[in-house]
Amino acid sequence: MRRSGPLNPTGDRHWRGSARFAVSCALVFLGMTLLVDWDAGTLTPLRALLWITLSATAFAVLLPRRVTVGPGWLAVRGPVRRHTVRTDALVVVRQYGDVSSHLVLRDAHGHRVEVDPRVLVANPLLWHELDTGVRRSMQRGTLREGTTVLERLGHEIDDSTALALLRASGLS
Repeated sequence: MRRSGPLNPTGDRHWRGSARFAVSCALVFLGMTLLVDWDAGTLTPLRALLWITLSATAFAVLLPRRVTVGPGWLAVRGPVRRHTVRTDALVVVRQYGDVSSHLVLRDAHGHRVEVDPRVLVANPLLWHELDTGVRRSMQRGTLREGTTVLERLGHEIDDSTALALLRASGLS
């Protein structure tokens, strides 16, 4: 018998690998700095604390935001806070930047979220849930700005998915 209730949220399938990379870089940095300082004979508790602090800062900078999405919502969790928007009540969608672009989603309740479009391109399930919410926003008439941005992103995701399928089948 099936359990009725809320569906499990969908998350970024590459986040764990990126988090492991951030941890690895921070630990390698810490190990190398402690080793060099110890070899030079200048390692003190204060300097060790400095290296630990710098390693923790490197980890915080390298750790990517975790994007999860469910029916009608999208959440982005950073190192300190979690931001959530209702995808079925979006008002504005904007894309900023060319080289390092990010989407800014705002809902009717005043909430705001920034998402890296590469996360959506790499995770078609995230895009599907977001697209479903966007379609509901358009049906309800709340989405006033950003449909062209989403259409362009949708075409990019469709193109990359089709190319991946062609490569997997050996046709490309």
